[in-house]
Amino acid sequence: MIERKIYIQIAVLFVGFVFLMKLLDIQLIDSQYKGKADKNMLSRVVEYPLRGMIYDRHGQLIVNNKPTFDLYFIPKQLFIKDTAEFCEFFSIEKSYLHEQLAKAKRKYKSYPFIKHLSMQDFAKIQDRLSDIPGITVVARTVREYPSNSMANILGYVKEVDKSDLKKDTTNYYRQGDLIGKSGIERYYENYLRGKQGVKYVMTNVRGMVKGSYKNGKLDTLPVVGEDLISSIDLDLQQYGEKLMQHKKGAIVAIEPSTGEILTMISAPSYDPNLLTGKGKQVSKNYVKLLNNPNKPLYNRAIQSPYPPGSTYKTVMALVGLQDKALDTVHTYFSCDKSIVGCHGHPSPLNVHGSIQHSCNPWYVKALRQVVNQGRRSDPREDTRVGLDSLHDKLLKFGLGRRLGLDLPYEHSGRVPSTKYYDENYYTKNWKLGNIYSISIGQGEVGVVPLQMANLAATIANRGWYITPHMIKGIGDSLYLPEEYTAKNDTGVDAPYFDYVARAMADVVKAGTARRAFIEDIVVCGKTGTAQNPHGEDHSVFMAFAPLYNPKIAIAVYVENAGFGGTWAAPIASLMIEKYIKREIQSNQRKWLEQYVLSGKFIEEEEKESEE
Repeated sequence: MIERKIYIQIAVLFVGFVFLMKLLDIQLIDSQYKGKADKNMLSRVVEYPLRGMIYDRHGQLIVNNKPTFDLYFIPKQLFIKDTAEFCEFFSIEKSYLHEQLAKAKRKYKSYPFIKHLSMQDFAKIQDRLSDIPGITVVARTVREYPSNSMANILGYVKEVDKSDLKKDTTNYYRQGDLIGKSGIERYYENYLRGKQGVKYVMTNVRGMVKGSYKNGKLDTLPVVGEDLISSIDLDLQQYGEKLMQHKKGAIVAIEPSTGEILTMISAPSYDPNLLTGKGKQVSKNYVKLLNNPNKPLYNRAIQSPYPPGSTYKTVMALVGLQDKALDTVHTYFSCDKSIVGCHGHPSPLNVHGSIQHSCNPWYVKALRQVVNQGRRSDPREDTRVGLDSLHDKLLKFGLGRRLGLDLPYEHSGRVPSTKYYDENYYTKNWKLGNIYSISIGQGEVGVVPLQMANLAATIANRGWYITPHMIKGIGDSLYLPEEYTAKNDTGVDAPYFDYVARAMADVVKAGTARRAFIEDIVVCGKTGTAQNPHGEDHSVFMAFAPLYNPKIAIAVYVENAGFGGTWAAPIASLMIEKYIKREIQSNQRKWLEQYVLSGKFIEEEEKESEE
């Protein structure tokens, strides 16, 4: 009996010893159990950085951040005494509350309840939040646009969707995060967003925070996003937006020597603050803008390929002069209206006069000279070779291709080649007589306003351009990508550009754009009236000023406004004076300003704003 008792005691001691050794192994030797325990008690909290701000070229603030607050609830801890009083306090519907509670499946996980409360709204409820168990607050920031301007340039920031998360190979974003969706906000997202921080906190089994883990040794602070200095002149931008009220179209202005975009206007536009943050109201605003028949979300300055009209004659003349198909001294053509319609002016004309008076028949004849130069014995084959040669030369001017602007969704426009006509024309046996309209910027030719402003800048520089861009510098170092400092050569000699530039000066002084004349500034311009099969013609004008040492190059399109000298030229002229002089000075010029402001080509716009 005694021996049996001893055996039992030995067995108990042995089992106890085994358990003791296992406990020692778990607690002191094997780290995997410690790691699992840490995971059970640790909570990883992401700390969001402030998004980088955006300034104009003179240091004016364009985009900043404003604080907002998200309310979360933990279902197991949430206690609601009176549902009606609770909903009234938070200004929500009972159905919304029940919907959110139904989504909460895990008892101790935080769920979003109300997002993006403003500072004012949060202040109203802040004192009473401590009386409601289970409600937590997360401070965030959303974008704010103090100037209410530049919506199509800046773009907007929106909550990530499934496609964003799928494209994110770095796993930076999570559901509920904000991301740049268009404009500068999208293109420079990686600079603006900054770097997220991480904070590790200890929680109990119910998920309640008990304190920081290891005194914060593993925590990382968020890094604020890089600020951007844009090339935009905010005062000029707002003035242009004012001139384009009640109109459809676009304005693009460039500093020729740097390629910096001074202003980019797409009209009509919208208040960028309508799309800040997230939530039902922002979604409603977006849908309303999306369904607006005037398409305010559509950036006409870089997405709408318009017929360039007679502005195209400048580049046709330049290519012809470089190829020796045209001559500044001996080339004279008469204005034969049986070929194509034209207005009254002297005839015959040389190259200079053809630009000054914008003669249509002149350029139909010039196209034949440029394209058919006897390269092949077969006339049709000669036309094909010549057209493709013209196509390739126009590409060097940045026409018919994307320039490489630092904004998403830039359109390439179109400069037709033989391949295009073979694939799209109504007959395979097309010839030069079928396509003569391209000589006057009609037919199959399409340019976006950015390309036309860049053409004006190229003429201003006498043969070269720097890729247009929206940014002067990124961050404290004012970093600028190399492609926005390199010169692009067109392959046409500088003297020909100077010849065309002086002809453009006479367009304004004594040609088709007299309304663009500024007494003490030599404006070089070219009007255009772009035919529109869907309604009234578009008013087109491109220009630069002054003639020598130019400061600004500009293109203006006003849809359905008729002759280029009537509306587009005055708008461009006012923009040039505003930029160079900083104000409209003479009474005569102020009268012109009032004339432009009186122009209304979107009658329904006022009705929509009243609604």
